[in-house]
Amino acid sequence: MSDDLKREAAATALEAVEDGMRLGLGTGSTAAWFVRLLGEKVRAGLNVVGVPTSEATRRQAEEEGIALTSLDEIDRLDLTVDGADEVGPDLALVKGGGGALLREKIVAAASDRMIVVADASKDVPVLGAFPLPIEVVRFGVKASERAIADTAAALGLSGPLAWRMAGGERFLTDEGHYILDASFGRIPDPQALADGLAAIPGVVEHGLFLGLADEALIATPEGIKRLSRTPSRA
Repeated sequence: MSDDLKREAAATALEAVEDGMRLGLGTGSTAAWFVRLLGEKVRAGLNVVGVPTSEATRRQAEEEGIALTSLDEIDRLDLTVDGADEVGPDLALVKGGGGALLREKIVAAASDRMIVVADASKDVPVLGAFPLPIEVVRFGVKASERAIADTAAALGLSGPLAWRMAGGERFLTDEGHYILDASFGRIPDPQALADGLAAIPGVVEHGLFLGLADEALIATPEGIKRLSRTPSRA
């Protein structure tokens, strides 16, 4: 997605921000545009407070002059704006390409509303073309890898599992965990896979975000396509 389209999606999401809001600030290139535009509004007098989903977003928000807090200080957020690697039916998402899925999911779950900003290539009929990030504790990684493969196989899923690398070593998340990228190709039943992965002791979190997004703003050359999830969150 070009920078112009990313900016357009972020600017559209910014229209939902009101003075006094508590905001979840997402991670990734399109979310970075939202933080940048939000910073301009803040410097013009908008009063908001944000909870960043990664150390990279924290640094950017601080540079933009956005006041920050944490979920230890406030227990609910009014709105989270974040990107996605895939947007499937009923706004089921694959997230975690940037390695921040754990914090992103905590923030999304603590939000009254979540808006996803993405480009048309992320709007898919079935999840799974993008490798599913699975965050794993460093203890017993081989056992966790085997359990993930067995869980997938029981659901008829197969494909390579690859530990994410950075600088010749295994990538570490902000929380000090590893990420296993699972290339299943197709995930016809995301809920069943999410439940199976959640039952594995060594899995901290996975990149299936189900029932969390309320609206997706898909930037296309023809304009913004709005997708909504029918059920409302309690």
